[in-house]
Amino acid sequence: MILDQIILDKKTHTRGFKDDKTSEKPLRSVVKALSWRFIGTLDTLIVSYVLTGKLVLATSIASIDFVTKLILYFFHERIWNKIKWGK
Repeated sequence: MILDQIILDKKTHTRGFKDDKTSEKPLRSVVKALSWRFIGTLDTLIVSYVLTGKLVLATSIASIDFVTKLILYFFHERIWNKIKWGK
């Protein structure tokens, strides 16, 4: 029992995570960001195509939108994960 706790403490310490059940790991934030960006990018693609009538231009807009908002969303989630309010 004590040995299990020592091993667990060492694993969580070396990965930089505390035993915090309310915080999600960065990989979860990445997967959530990717899934949301696919939905958001599809929306951007459709709206851009409707407004411009050009599929190539709409695809370019959607591609840039995908990358920039993916990065912004990841950091947005990580910052909110540190805020105790509402937990």
